[in-house]
Amino acid sequence: MEKRQTSSGQQGTTPAIIAFFGVVLIIFVIALLNAPTMGGARVMASLQTYFAEVRATAIPFMIVATIFAIVVGLFIAREVKKVWSHKRNRQQFLTGYAFLAPYLIVTFTFTVGVILFALYISFTKYDIFSRPVWVGLDNYKQAFAGFTDSTKRNFLQALYNVLWYSIIVVPTQTFLALQMARLLNAPVKFKQFFRTVFYAPSVTSSVVITLIFVWLYLKSGYLNFFLQSFLGWFGIVFKPIAWLGDPRGLIQLIVEAFGGKIPSTQWYFRGPSIAWMAIMFQNIFTTVPTFMIMYLAALQDINPALYEAASIEGASKRQMFKQITRPLLRPITMMIVVLGTIGTLQIFDQVYLATQGGPLKTSLTPVYLIFTEALGVNGPITMGYASALAFILAAIIFVLTLLQRRVLTQGTEMY
Repeated sequence: MEKRQTSSGQQGTTPAIIAFFGVVLIIFVIALLNAPTMGGARVMASLQTYFAEVRATAIPFMIVATIFAIVVGLFIAREVKKVWSHKRNRQQFLTGYAFLAPYLIVTFTFTVGVILFALYISFTKYDIFSRPVWVGLDNYKQAFAGFTDSTKRNFLQALYNVLWYSIIVVPTQTFLALQMARLLNAPVKFKQFFRTVFYAPSVTSSVVITLIFVWLYLKSGYLNFFLQSFLGWFGIVFKPIAWLGDPRGLIQLIVEAFGGKIPSTQWYFRGPSIAWMAIMFQNIFTTVPTFMIMYLAALQDINPALYEAASIEGASKRQMFKQITRPLLRPITMMIVVLGTIGTLQIFDQVYLATQGGPLKTSLTPVYLIFTEALGVNGPITMGYASALAFILAAIIFVLTLLQRRVLTQGTEMY
C-alpha cells in the first residue's frame, strides 16, 4: 500500500512540474505583451528592440508579474498533483481546463494584463511616446488637488456632476420603470403593441438618440418651438433657451428668483445646470424601458395565488402592492438601482456628443475626463493621470455598490 501511494505521488510530480512551468511561461509572455514601454515604430521594429525597451522601462512590472505567475503556477501544480493519480479526476481536470484555456488566455491577455498595466502606469508620468517615469502617488494627489487649488478641480467637478446625476436619474428611472411595468402587466388591450412601443428607445443606438435630442434641444429646435406655441395660447411669452449651452444651476435659478445670488466661488451650491438636466432627461428616456422589462419579468414571476388570497381577506390594491408586490420586487429593485448607479457614474457618450463637458464644465464627467486626459484632447497626453482617475472611479463605484447591496438586500431573505 505504501509503495502504491509513493508511486502515485511520484507519478503526479512530473505533470505538476510541467504544469507549473507551462503556466509561468504563459503568464510571463502575457505580461511581456502588456509591459508599459515607450511606443513608436522604433520600439516595435523588432523583438530585439522591444525586449531592450522592456529591460529599460518595465523591470518592476515584470518582477511583479513573475511573482504572480509563480503563485498561480504553484496553485495549478498542486491541483494537478492532487488529481493525477485518479484517472477519472484527471480526465475531468484536463477536459475542464482544455475548454477554459481559450477564455483564460484571452482574459489574462486583454483584461487582467491590461488592468495590471493601467495600475502600474497610474504611479508614473507616461505619455505613451516616452518612457514612464515613476512618480508614486502624485497622480492620485493631483486628482484631489481641487480641494486646495481651484484651477485643478476638474475631477472634483466631474464627481459633483455625476453625484447630482445619480441622485436625480436613478430614483426617477426606477420609479417610472416600475409604474410602466405595472401598466403593461395589467389586463389591457393591445398590450403587446404598447410593450414594443415603450421598449423602442432602448434598442435604438445611443448615438442616434443623442443626436436626435441635440437637434430637439437647439435654440431654434422643436422643444423651444413647442413651448413658445403652447405657452403663447395662454398669453405667456417664452424666451428660447439654449438647453445644451446654459450653465445656470437649478438651485441658482431658484435663489435668483427670490433675489439672491450664489457667487462663482461657491459653484458647488448651484446644483445641476440646465444643460446637465437636459442630458438627464434624455438618459431617463432611453434607460427606463430596459429596467421596465426587468420589472415586468419580475411581476409576472409573482404567484397570482398571493393576490387571490389577499383579495379574499379584503385587501385593497394599494395594500396588496405594499405588502406583496413591493417586498417581492426588492431583489430586482436592488439590481436596477445598482445598475443605474453604475451607469450614471460611467456616462460618456451623451456628454461626448452633446456638450463635450460644457458649458463651464457643468456636464463634465469622470469617464469623459479620463478620455480627454488619456488621449490629450485638451492638452498633453497624461496616461498615468488618466489611469489614476480610472482606479479612483472604480473604487467609488465598488464602495457605492457595496453600500447599496447592504441597504437594499436587508429583509429580502424572507422572500
